Amino acid sequence: MGKSKSRIFRKGINDQITKISRSDAIVETVKYLNCNKNTEAHNLITMFGLSAEEILEAGASYEAVVAMKNIFK
Repeated sequence: MGKSKSRIFRKGINDQITKISRSDAIVETVKYLNCNKNTEAHNLITMFGLSAEEILEAGASYEAVVAMKNIFK
């Protein structure tokens, strides 16, 4: 994890997760998308640069990913 991500986590912006890997971020994003917590999902997608393919392969619904299509490259 880079310096910037570590600082963000230490500031308490995301109190639920102290250290997170890319694979953990994908799993958490899928959980957030399936529970309609788009703000949290958006934060993880932009922080880790996740792609739509990664999220779909991890089990997110197609409709949830299409709803967030404006943040994917």
